[in-house]
Amino acid sequence: MNYASLKNFDIANGKGVRVSLFVSGCRHQCKNCFNEEAWDFQYGKPFDQTVVKTILQWLQPDYIAGLSLLGGEPLEPENQGALLDLCRQVKTMYPDKSIWCYSGFTFEHLMDVKAKNDVDLIDLLQCIDILVDGPFVEDLKNPGLAFRGSSNQRILDCKRSLKQHHAVVLNMDH
Repeated sequence: MNYASLKNFDIANGKGVRVSLFVSGCRHQCKNCFNEEAWDFQYGKPFDQTVVKTILQWLQPDYIAGLSLLGGEPLEPENQGALLDLCRQVKTMYPDKSIWCYSGFTFEHLMDVKAKNDVDLIDLLQCIDILVDGPFVEDLKNPGLAFRGSSNQRILDCKRSLKQHHAVVLNMDH
């Protein structure tokens, strides 16, 4: 897996101050995506254990709320294995810090894929606390929304959604 960028003080992509990893590779290719260069799976730098160590170090301060995974598309099959390893390490070292994931896939689509026994996807989703799902849709763009770009996108409690077998939407627009 390659990654496009890494931010150690991000307040735009999840609640609180976060560490954000922007992975490379995305097949959605949403019109007017803010991160088109990350569509290419070869873009950026190789994601390796040195990057993992940096992320884990950046997560250490108490004021860091957690990790956000963006892209590109974190849930592309090519990215799942490396992110699963990262998320497991984050949850082991920092069990109280949240993991947010931004995906152009809907929760319902992911459940269809999960039903096909995609083990990495199942395990990765179980590590994610908040899933912002759905593709960016230019015609539904709304800069007033919290933590997302278009009104079709939802902020989901991923763990409750998995338990209840349907999307559990959180309202953070107040």
